[in-house]
Amino acid sequence: MSIEERIDQDLKAALKGGQSDVVSVLRLARAGLKNKQIELGHPLTDSEVIPVLQKEVKQRQDSIDQYRAAKRDELADKEAHEAEILQRYLPAQLSDEELQTLVQTAIGQADATTMADMGRVIGAVMAEVRGKADGRRVSALVKQQLSR
Repeated sequence: MSIEERIDQDLKAALKGGQSDVVSVLRLARAGLKNKQIELGHPLTDSEVIPVLQKEVKQRQDSIDQYRAAKRDELADKEAHEAEILQRYLPAQLSDEELQTLVQTAIGQADATTMADMGRVIGAVMAEVRGKADGRRVSALVKQQLSR
């Protein structure tokens, strides 16, 4: 079953179950997916769905940061709950150890030694992880490794 089909099924179940918070999140996700489908001009594959959902999660993470900075914890908690709902449809995230290993491998393969090589290393790692790690985590680990 594709990710879109799972979202549709869960949306129907949430509608029947009266879960208004889940319904609103899944409707927004479906709207984003529909816009991407119109943009590309064909039905989306799972590999095309994942970046759309990641963008939705990232928007919520940014909102959480802003709400926490403004001391609006109730709104931050709501955004965090929405992000959790969307995370169900994304691949499992890599552990810190797995990501650390990938970063070290990419640094070795790129023969990177300075911060000037950071972009090449991040590009190589992001191509490898494809939705299994956030770009901020990758960037922070690469920066940490290259600054040693």
